[in-house]
Amino acid sequence: MKKTFIDKTSLEEITQAYPTPFHLYDEKGIRENARNLHKAFAWNGGFKEYFAVKATPNPAIMKILKEEGCGMDCSSYTELMLSERSGFSGEQIMFSSNVTPEKDFKYAAELGAVINLDDISHIDFLEKAAGIPETICCRYNPGNTFTESNDIMDSPSDAKYGFTYDQLVEGFRILKSKGVKRFGLHSFLASNTLNTVYYPALAKLLFETAVSLEKDTGIRVSFVNLSGGIGIPYLPDEEEIDIFEMGSLIRKHYEEILTDSGYGDIDLYTELGRFMLGPYGALIARAVHKKSIHKNYIGLDACAANLMRPAMYGAYHHISVMGKEEAPEDHLYDVTGGLCENNDKFAIDRKLPEIETGDLIYIHDTGAHGYSMGYNYNGKLRSAEILLKEDGSAELIRRAETPEDYLATLDF
Repeated sequence: MKKTFIDKTSLEEITQAYPTPFHLYDEKGIRENARNLHKAFAWNGGFKEYFAVKATPNPAIMKILKEEGCGMDCSSYTELMLSERSGFSGEQIMFSSNVTPEKDFKYAAELGAVINLDDISHIDFLEKAAGIPETICCRYNPGNTFTESNDIMDSPSDAKYGFTYDQLVEGFRILKSKGVKRFGLHSFLASNTLNTVYYPALAKLLFETAVSLEKDTGIRVSFVNLSGGIGIPYLPDEEEIDIFEMGSLIRKHYEEILTDSGYGDIDLYTELGRFMLGPYGALIARAVHKKSIHKNYIGLDACAANLMRPAMYGAYHHISVMGKEEAPEDHLYDVTGGLCENNDKFAIDRKLPEIETGDLIYIHDTGAHGYSMGYNYNGKLRSAEILLKEDGSAELIRRAETPEDYLATLDF
């Protein structure tokens, strides 16, 4: 059974100051998880986690991660701006984008961010926009199907991202001729996987590619960016990734492929979002309506505008009814929001304890790709974000939107 990171009494106290719905984040959990990640990769002297800003773009969260030694992975102009204003600069920022506007490249270059190119055509585009820096990274797409031990993990040939291997060879040579001195290699081949072999298999692929690139170009890779993709257990019976075991498996490939061949100075980077924040956030809402027709419905004061994943992907998010965690789950409900769309459902045919209007509902694992994917359809307003601090106090880290915010870009 999934557990909440706050009890009902403490949560009710927070709701007295900040009405539902809101996203709540667990500072203690975030810090402990970041420290465990760094311990798991401490064997690599240059290891750096670049948190994927798109997952949870809030300065309070970003500053916590900065204190824990993380950098920021950005994919847009606004994320670069948010990172700069949160105290990040230079190579504390990785800029991994695609279909990139000129102004984004220019801003990334001004900040001194490490630019991760998605396509060979972007070399000329970047040069015209901002010049070619001395450090640069290139994103690799190996094509075909990515498998390990007969497990199919994804189909890179269907993805829009990255260079082919031949383009990497050509691109590295071009970039060297334009003054690049430090090269990085990056790839992202799967999303939200709990398959323990995925990250080590990706690392093995990139380590082997780094060795091949030096043989084919004479250019040595300085760092390998494993990107993201590590998932979290949304379902109660799923097991979380053992980050220490994963770090050990990657170390084995590193030593066999790189260290034993004289490449033991290559730094490792990650760009984790969901793994870093997902389990340490929850959407807190109230049951405001009960409806019984052909099915039994519980209507919340939150909707898909606050958490899009169930409506968009059919994704599972566990639901706890605060104060009824030990009660029998003997009622079958669809748990819905108030959008004028039938897919605005947090759960379908979910067995839960009996719910009454006024009950406090805790939707698990919304710390990444929760608030950040919100929107304003039906004129719905985005909720507040609140940080549950290590000392048990609550801090408002983003106020709820108001109708004035919704109307602010209109002139009438």
